[in-house]
Amino acid sequence: EETLVQSGGGSVQAGGSLTLSCVYTSNSRCMGWFRQAPGKEREQVAYITTAVGSTYYGDSVRGRFTISQDKAKNTMYLRMNSLKPEDSAMYYCAARTPLYGACWGTPYDFWGQGTQVTVSS
Repeated sequence: EETLVQSGGGSVQAGGSLTLSCVYTSNSRCMGWFRQAPGKEREQVAYITTAVGSTYYGDSVRGRFTISQDKAKNTMYLRMNSLKPEDSAMYYCAARTPLYGACWGTPYDFWGQGTQVTVSS
């Protein structure tokens, strides 16, 4: 069973940057970041494949956010630059364990505890 522990987040002004971290206990094939704002559906933000390091981003964050991993530390990161008020949400890291299937738009099995990101204008 996978355990994910998040850190980072907080409050920042528009245009600022934040970095989220997620420590995991086992190498799931897909690792992703999701976010959910009040009254909105959960949105997948990005993913990285742990074996190869392939990445993909949602349209709303592409070019501003960077997902990365440090396999030696079993840690995944989300660097968020040029933050906008609409990026404000609870952010979750997640792991998808099946060995096959897409890493985007598919169910993830294990979730971190969530961390709040608030961007003020």
